Amino acid sequence: MRKLIITATALTSFLTLSGCSSLDIDPWVKPYERQNLADPIMRFGRHPIANMHVAHVLEARESARGAEGTGGGGCGCN
Repeated sequence: MRKLIITATALTSFLTLSGCSSLDIDPWVKPYERQNLADPIMRFGRHPIANMHVAHVLEARESARGAEGTGGGGCGCN
């Protein structure tokens, strides 16, 4: 009985793992479609002045200057 369970488990795992390798998955975005993703309308924030204002408000509210990915540390040594 134990040998049957081990064999069934091995066979199931073999079939499950081998099924993933035979799929021919194409990329979601073709090279000729990438120009559509580079369009300025696809940006999250399309208005730079409004984005700067929101960043200023967040800096003032959170007391975290430069917390949006700019370089430098919080110790004030640079």
